[in-house]
Amino acid sequence: MTDVSDIIQRLRWRFPDVELTEQATADEVPTVWVGVEHVRAVLAAARTECPLETLYDLTAIDERARVHRAGQPASDFTVVYHLLSTTCNHELRLKVALHGEEPTLPSVIDLWAGADWYERELWDMFGITVMGHPRLERILLPSWWEGHPLRKEYAARATERPPFVMNDTVRAAQEQALHFDPATLGWARHTEEFDYMFLNVGPHHPSTHGVFRVVLQLDGQEIHDAVCEIGFHHRGAEKMGERQSWHTYIPYTDRVDYLQGVMNNFPYVLAVERLAGIDVPDRAKVIRILLAELFRVISHLVFLGTFAQDLGMMSPVFYLFTDRERAFEIVESVTGARMHPGFFRIGGVAMDLPGGWEAQVRDFIAYMEKRLGEIESTVLANKIFRLRTEGIGVLVSEVALAWGVTGPMLRASGVPWDLRKARPYGGYEQFDFDVPTGCNGDCFDRAQVHVAEMRQSLRIMAQCLRVMPGGSVKADHPLTTPPPRERMLHDIETLIDHFLNVSWGPVIPAGEASVAVEATKGNNSYYLISDGNTMSYRTRIRTPSFAHLQLVPLLARGLTISDLVAVLGSIDFVLADVDR
Repeated sequence: MTDVSDIIQRLRWRFPDVELTEQATADEVPTVWVGVEHVRAVLAAARTECPLETLYDLTAIDERARVHRAGQPASDFTVVYHLLSTTCNHELRLKVALHGEEPTLPSVIDLWAGADWYERELWDMFGITVMGHPRLERILLPSWWEGHPLRKEYAARATERPPFVMNDTVRAAQEQALHFDPATLGWARHTEEFDYMFLNVGPHHPSTHGVFRVVLQLDGQEIHDAVCEIGFHHRGAEKMGERQSWHTYIPYTDRVDYLQGVMNNFPYVLAVERLAGIDVPDRAKVIRILLAELFRVISHLVFLGTFAQDLGMMSPVFYLFTDRERAFEIVESVTGARMHPGFFRIGGVAMDLPGGWEAQVRDFIAYMEKRLGEIESTVLANKIFRLRTEGIGVLVSEVALAWGVTGPMLRASGVPWDLRKARPYGGYEQFDFDVPTGCNGDCFDRAQVHVAEMRQSLRIMAQCLRVMPGGSVKADHPLTTPPPRERMLHDIETLIDHFLNVSWGPVIPAGEASVAVEATKGNNSYYLISDGNTMSYRTRIRTPSFAHLQLVPLLARGLTISDLVAVLGSIDFVLADVDR
């Protein structure tokens, strides 16, 4: 890993007259403030000279109600660029202070193509104007929406607003807003030789895997251009994080990527633990890893089954969903729930493993290892499957990194970046596994990497069986675990502490921390800011699907409509993960 202090020093040498203010954070990610007038130049240098080839995340903070900001420059809004290098294994957080009710800053799409949707989200959620953006408009909310919801003055609950009334005028305006006009995208209706055809795929279509719309500009069957429309599934998950206690927000994380279960809890609880300085017991760490890898298998089974179905293979989806049920039997035995167990807790897990869990896990591993061989011979080796996927939707590594791609999709492009190996978290440093990669970065490689990753997950689960330590499954820490009953009943002060911790939730020390995990579809992280309260001041959810779905127009150009179906299936996205 490159010493990140060298990056900061390199930037200081490159810009001797620019004030670069460092900030200490709980996650120890190097954090530097720069003035808005210098931000583009500094980001360009970080992109090319450091080099930080990936814009991992881009978001903002409404600072106007925040109390604990010691050592930080004054600002009404702060824009946060999180930069990443997979080749050098280092990262940098760069912050920009903005002032006033209508703040502005320059676009960086020419530096990182993947900044497109993130910059639109800045405008949509915070009202920050990004100068030079080619299409600065709503992205998660409809075009007729008023206000910017992640500003602090914006109401968070329905009870804080007057009742919504859908009268004829409102309905007509909203229907008009849905009409498609190619001119708004700069699309020509025809050339001298032919007329283009425009086709809507979605928002209700099986191949979009949810409520998602792709508008195609077609020359016959060939896709000339495409534009994605998202936001139909937006539920304000980040806003809800500012209105729930640190504990009660955990079930909300389950619903972000509803296929990966406890994997949603993982980065959230790790970030809170980093803020509060909580050490998790070894047994809880291994239980977390066991369940996380089990849900990786569950999610990949859904991916492969639905991907094969998209391409016309009917049988695999039924077999693979049956295999998924076997995994859910283990999840139900351990957590009492299935898809949304909400099992991870700040400082550990909800409860210990039940009796007989070893036999269940051992039987599942033996069964799935055999089943994966059958999957390879019946699905991946199928001639029609290969014809539909090989050479389709090719994504080379340089482009993938510029668009913020992570996870199986990045590894299919030949980049051996896996957060569990590169930056072990939560106890992964004690496990041995390989990082599968592809060669061509096409739809077939993406499917092949998913199958290979299931094998590695089974390998990690087998190691969990062998190394499962004894001891507690919850940290003995006042911010996460209530005192024992005999101590709670001993004096009134302990009883009061117990009551407040359970009813109001813990008060997490002021600070900020971002922790990422290698989730099922790519890197998933929670960037949490505490203002020394029982609730988060700012909850930022960085999801892989949001970054990956941007690539659809790039991958689809020059292909046919049937190829687009293969591309969409191979990306392995979940719309709740996109829209949050």
